[in-house]
Amino acid sequence: MTPNTISIDYQTNRVFPEPDVFIHCSQGTRIPVHASILASVSPVLENFIDRPRKHRSSERIIQIHGVPCDAVIAFVGFLYSSRCTEEAMDKYGMHLLALSHVYLVPLLKQRCIKGLTDRLTTENVVDVVQLARLCDAPDLHLRCMRLLANNFKAVEATEGWKFLVKHDPWLELDILRFIDEHETRKKKSRRHRMEQGLYTELSEAMECLEHICAEGCTLVGPYDVEVQRERRPCGRFSTCQGLQVLIRHFATCEKRMAGGCVRCRRMWQLFRLHSYVCHQTDSSCKVPFCRQFQLKMQQEKRKDDAKWKLLARKVASAKVMSSLSLPKRKRDEEMRVTMNNHGIRSFKLL
Repeated sequence: MTPNTISIDYQTNRVFPEPDVFIHCSQGTRIPVHASILASVSPVLENFIDRPRKHRSSERIIQIHGVPCDAVIAFVGFLYSSRCTEEAMDKYGMHLLALSHVYLVPLLKQRCIKGLTDRLTTENVVDVVQLARLCDAPDLHLRCMRLLANNFKAVEATEGWKFLVKHDPWLELDILRFIDEHETRKKKSRRHRMEQGLYTELSEAMECLEHICAEGCTLVGPYDVEVQRERRPCGRFSTCQGLQVLIRHFATCEKRMAGGCVRCRRMWQLFRLHSYVCHQTDSSCKVPFCRQFQLKMQQEKRKDDAKWKLLARKVASAKVMSSLSLPKRKRDEEMRVTMNNHGIRSFKLL
């Protein structure tokens, strides 16, 4: 059977001599090409071209089978022009990725990886992940695995997944293992965010406690500082109003000396945490019981000291991270407020 020779658009304005190589593809079709172009783009094709022939007069032929002829035409067009149309990527993206990998055309491989990544769906992700593994495309493989993990219920119902389960149990195992690790990472990340949120709230509570004891606010303030008795909620800290209510309760609770109620114990814990966070070792700190707790820490080595020190470090770290996330101007304003924060140790109820 005589091959059917087709002429293709090389997608370039350059003038070429007569073709000296033919690519034979499926359905008995051959494509005329130029050895110099192929050899300059693909080392694999260069090796094919340089192979000795049986007869000098015989044609130089390169066999490319297993992919549609139109995909080979798109592949050859890229070798000449370094361009690939969106239509060709839609129809033959997977075939072009395989060809670019086999014939070592890195520019086309990058283009195919990006194109296939943009076109990933639950219907084609199983086919693409298998091809990505075979073609050494780790970025595309990772994107496929993430899509599988996030949409596994939808993927599980596709024909591609059912075929995979029957014919490639090792890849199925890899995917299920990745999904399990992905869920574990999500749980750890969620737990970490919750913990960081708690530490940030405690950090703000420490700042708010210093603000109340040094400057005073709407309900509570130091004895020798005139506080404007505005009954509007404090706008500096979201925890300020609740902390003031807690301090008022702590000052008037009849159970405080006998161990206190739940709210009193919470206030004691805040005072104690402040003593671990506070860097002032003299009597200049304005927060009540700060120096007493510090002296008690030096005199007595309690079993829970390590836990409190660890909590203090995490609260301090959360404060730093929170300040870094603020805009620079607001960060500078908070620093000035902190440096000019003067007051006395005791406070009164307003």
